[in-house]
Amino acid sequence: MAGKKRVGVLLCGCGHRDGSEVHEATCTLLAIERAKGEAVCFAPKGPQLFVRDHLFGEEVSEKRDVLVESARIARGQIRDVALARVQDMDALIIPGGQGAALNLSTFLIDGLSGKVHPEVSRLTAEMVRAKKPVGAVCIAPATLGLVLRDLGIKATLTIGTDDKVASQIEQMGHKHEKCPATNCVVDGQNRVVTTPAYMIAKSINEVWLGVEKLVAAVMEMA
Repeated sequence: MAGKKRVGVLLCGCGHRDGSEVHEATCTLLAIERAKGEAVCFAPKGPQLFVRDHLFGEEVSEKRDVLVESARIARGQIRDVALARVQDMDALIIPGGQGAALNLSTFLIDGLSGKVHPEVSRLTAEMVRAKKPVGAVCIAPATLGLVLRDLGIKATLTIGTDDKVASQIEQMGHKHEKCPATNCVVDGQNRVVTTPAYMIAKSINEVWLGVEKLVAAVMEMA
């Protein structure tokens, strides 16, 4: 593909308690631009699983649409993931935030029996089958792990040092590798890159360092 490498960025709302983690998403977008790539944002259309007050952490009764909320981060430059086509991008990156395992899949509710959003599953599987690199940040590797499991692929992934989630990832058939927030884990064979970010990060700087490495690795593979 001539010109800039196009990197799909899959968002899932706005805010770490019920959607995309804003720092992780912003670091991803910035790292892609600094690597001279072009970010193309997508999100599922439809209601969030639930909405939380980000000041007090409590669930509230209002309803919010995942695509509409994700547009806050993408400054309106975003499309329904149902319109995403593998031939239009060179790589895919999924920032974290609880929405990555609530709105993109139900992993945080259902664990190993979690279901991946049909369009998220389709796009991710198509990218993997096309041998195009996929990056996942924070809790997003758990959702990616569900897709890979369904494809019969055993990958090396990280969510940092969380023993519970690491155990669930290994029960999917994958290998979990411990990793600091400032680094990433590259599975070259399966063309998958993951970084822990706020699973263990203590600052946005730590998140940036890990995400920057992830983006660099993904761009190199693309």
